[in-house]
Amino acid sequence: MKCSRCALVLIAVLALNLLPPQGVQGQSTEKNSTKKISDHDNDKPVDAARLHNPVLWHNPGAISALNLYGGQGGVGGQPVAPFKFESEDMQGTNPKFEARDAMDTKWRVKLGDEARPEVVASRLLWALGYFVDDDYLIESATIQGLRMERGTKWINGQVIQNARFEKRPDHESKVGIWRWKENPFSGSREFNGLRVMMAVMNNWDLKDVNNAVYSDNSTNREIFLSSDIGATFGTNGISWTKERSRGDVDTFQKSKFILHKNDSVVDFGTPAAPAPLLAVNAKSYLMRHDLEWIGKDIPIADVRWIGSLLKQLTHQQLVDAFRAGHFHADEINRYVEVLEARIQELSAL
Repeated sequence: MKCSRCALVLIAVLALNLLPPQGVQGQSTEKNSTKKISDHDNDKPVDAARLHNPVLWHNPGAISALNLYGGQGGVGGQPVAPFKFESEDMQGTNPKFEARDAMDTKWRVKLGDEARPEVVASRLLWALGYFVDDDYLIESATIQGLRMERGTKWINGQVIQNARFEKRPDHESKVGIWRWKENPFSGSREFNGLRVMMAVMNNWDLKDVNNAVYSDNSTNREIFLSSDIGATFGTNGISWTKERSRGDVDTFQKSKFILHKNDSVVDFGTPAAPAPLLAVNAKSYLMRHDLEWIGKDIPIADVRWIGSLLKQLTHQQLVDAFRAGHFHADEINRYVEVLEARIQELSAL
C-alpha cells in the first residue's frame, strides 16, 4: 500500500512539472542568490573526522527558575541602539542583514514572519537544555545606512519593525551544518527529545541547512543546534499561504499533535507531508516529503523524558517566552493554552 502511494506521489510530481513554471506564495525556490553570502557562514555538512567532543544537550539545572523573557543572553544582553548597517545577507528565504550596536556587538537581523516565533522557540529549547543563539525581538529600530534589496515591506526609510536580533554566544564560530539522518546523536534520548520539540512547536522547516555546528573555542566542544527555528507556531507543514505557516495562533490551535501511539513509539503531526498542490517544485516537494520521518516512530520512553522537562515549566514562564516574542496578550493566552495541553498529553503517556 505504501509503495503504491509513493508511486502515485512520484507520478503526480512528474506530471505537474511538465506544466509551465508557476510561482507559489510562501514557497521559495530554495536556491541561494548569487549575491555574496556572509563569509563566516559554512553550510557544508561538518566533517565527522574533525569532531572531538560533540554535544547536543546539557543539563539546564532548575528549569522552573529560568527567566524565559530574557532567555540565554538575559535581559541585559539585548542589543543597544544606535545601530549601524554593515551588509545584507542574501542567504535563505527571509530578508536578513548584519548590523553593529552601540557596544560594537555584531547582530544578524531577520525581518518577516519568522522573527517573533523564532525568539519564542529559542526560549523553549534553551530552557530544556538545547543550545541556541542569543535572540531578541525589537519592535522598532533605526538602522543607520540601511540598504536592502529584500524585505522592503518591513522597512520605512531606515526604520525596521518586529525584527529578530541574533548573535552567537562568545567564543563560538560556525564550522558547518549537521544532518537529521546522519549525526553523532541518532537514537539517543536527547536527539529524540529534540524531534519531539519540533512537533511541540510545529517546526516544519527541518532542512539540514537549518541546523548548525559551532566550535566553542573556550571548551573545545562542537555544539550541535537547530539554528533556524522561525517556521514555528503555525501549521504542521508548509502552507500555500505563508502567513498561516508560522506565528499564526489560529492555525496552531487547529493543528494536530499526537497522531498515533502504542506501547513503544509515538507519531506526531509535525513535520507533515507537503500538500500535492505544492509539487509544482518537484525537488522541494520530494525533499519535504522525506522529512516526515522526523516526527514518526519516536520511542515512548524518550517522549516521556522530554515531557518531564517540559512539565517543569510554569505557566508564567510560558507566558514570558511569548512576551519575549512581543505577541499580543490575547495571542499569548491562546498559545500557552495549546502548549499546556500538549505538555499534558506528553505527561499522560
